[in-house]
Amino acid sequence: MMIVIFGVFICLGIQLIVLGILNFVLSNFYNQILGNYHISDKHEDLYLEKMQLEIAERQRIQIELEKILALQQVTLESTTDGILIVDNLGKILAYNQNFLEMWHFSKFLIESENYSQILRLAIKQLENPKHYLHILKEFSQNPDTKMTETIFFKDGTVLEAYSQLTYISEKKIGRVWSFRNITAEKLASDIVNYQRLYDSLTNLPNRKLFKKILIATLAKVHKNSKLAVCFLDLDRFKKINETLGYALGDKLLQMVAQRLNECLREGDIVARWGGDEFTILLPEISDIKDVNLIQEQIFSAFKQGFKIENHHFNITPSIGIAIYPLHGEDAETLIKNADAALYCVQSQGRNNYGLYQTSINSQASELFMLENSLYNALERQELQVYYQPQINSSTGEITKMEALLRWQHPEIGLISPANFIPIAEETGLILPISEWVLKTACLQTKVWQSDLNLPSLSIAVNLSTRQFQQPNLVAMIQQILSETKLKTKYLELELTETAAMQDVELTKQILSELGDIGITISIDDFGTGYSSLSYLQDFPIHSLKIDRSFVCNLTNSNSDSAIITAIIALANELNLAVVAEGVETEEQFELLRLLNCEVMQGYLFSYPLSAEDATSMLKEYQPKKVRNSFLVG
Repeated sequence: MMIVIFGVFICLGIQLIVLGILNFVLSNFYNQILGNYHISDKHEDLYLEKMQLEIAERQRIQIELEKILALQQVTLESTTDGILIVDNLGKILAYNQNFLEMWHFSKFLIESENYSQILRLAIKQLENPKHYLHILKEFSQNPDTKMTETIFFKDGTVLEAYSQLTYISEKKIGRVWSFRNITAEKLASDIVNYQRLYDSLTNLPNRKLFKKILIATLAKVHKNSKLAVCFLDLDRFKKINETLGYALGDKLLQMVAQRLNECLREGDIVARWGGDEFTILLPEISDIKDVNLIQEQIFSAFKQGFKIENHHFNITPSIGIAIYPLHGEDAETLIKNADAALYCVQSQGRNNYGLYQTSINSQASELFMLENSLYNALERQELQVYYQPQINSSTGEITKMEALLRWQHPEIGLISPANFIPIAEETGLILPISEWVLKTACLQTKVWQSDLNLPSLSIAVNLSTRQFQQPNLVAMIQQILSETKLKTKYLELELTETAAMQDVELTKQILSELGDIGITISIDDFGTGYSSLSYLQDFPIHSLKIDRSFVCNLTNSNSDSAIITAIIALANELNLAVVAEGVETEEQFELLRLLNCEVMQGYLFSYPLSAEDATSMLKEYQPKKVRNSFLVG
């Protein structure tokens, strides 16, 4: 469009130049007429008549010229562009008001023909004046070229300039300049480009820009230089979004982005990869010590916590690191290996950082295969519920069975819950799986009560953190109990300390609702999670399970013995039952009994059993006396 309009003004420029030439020619021609006529008396009438005709013709042409000039000036003023027309010598022939306003020139200055002063005023208004002086120098050395240039003013104005010579019969007669104000379009374009390359929430570079920067950095890297690519993920960030809402989650991401920037050196780059994932480029490192120092600074910054409104978040990062050229020489490989290192850190407990190792890829592939297989495991009936009894140490009676999830993979075999439960939590598959486990365990318990004449046998089922936070949890449990016809008093739900403390108010509400319908609650792995014991009074719980880590060294460690003694005393004071898990030897059993731990669970009594084997065990078991106590025979 601009080229079409510019073409019109080239034509106008040509016409103005031609009209100027005609005006000059006619004026000279008129003077010649007056000079060439030698009037004699004899021919006076003839000469006078001819002169009058010539003068009349000149006046007619002059009037036509003035009409055309007026029309062309109106045309110049009708456009929103600024127009400037000059002749071969650079003398200004015509311009419009928009040109004056765009460049902040006065009409007086233009008509003064003080072109050096005009140039100084123009250059003074521009950003990076040296750049435009260089362009003018090149332009003067190559005057026959067209020119298109974007001109940036100090006040933020942006003009698009276009200039082209005008010719008549291949002879250069002048030049037309056109200036268009594109400030709004440039701003809109900049916004679009910014949104394309930057994250709108954190204002950090996005993954597309991070890749571009990394590729450009690798292209310039020196032979013996090193750089690091880090992949950072916020541990369990999804739970904040799910429990407190995305608005708070977004504010937390903004604070994390700011804090990460504060930890980095000048020249380092942090980008938001997506969700709660960030990537970091450390372009200049001398050795691994530089990388470790920055990681420690990041972890130190996170230890301060994040205060948002009335909430204080103690969130931790996990970071995977790949070093150039040790772990890859191109952007894709470095990013992939940093991500693999992150996955390894997460699988080993999170809240740490780690370097990529060649063995990680095989581990990552194995985990990826497990994740894919897990999606179909429930449908293919590869998941199984195993059962382990809890024993009353005084009577030898089996008072309860605990439901334990197992995965019998058709190719790998039996897979440990420690290997697939974290994957199920991360992917959300834990929700349908946990519901299936609860329903299966309740149904099996009802069968045992009826078929084996064990009417008081109870079942304990673990609640995952993600399952506990589901808004329909209580209704779902009630529906399962109704379908399986198991009474609520025979169901115990086990919850870890960490899960209970994620949202204290929500935990109180849910546990109260579960208690109101008669379900008992046990705190699993007690002593290994949240350090405060005040929640024991606040939450409506019924029993504590002493973690196996304390029981394991009970006979060899005075500190573990003291901890167990304290837990049992605390439980007795609060009228809570106590269950010791992980009991494997008779020495552990006897010492726990002496410490007044009434209920125990572990390999000493029975390994976890399939439903079929557990049924056989329940049919045939007889308590066996050990010294003054009983074991399952």
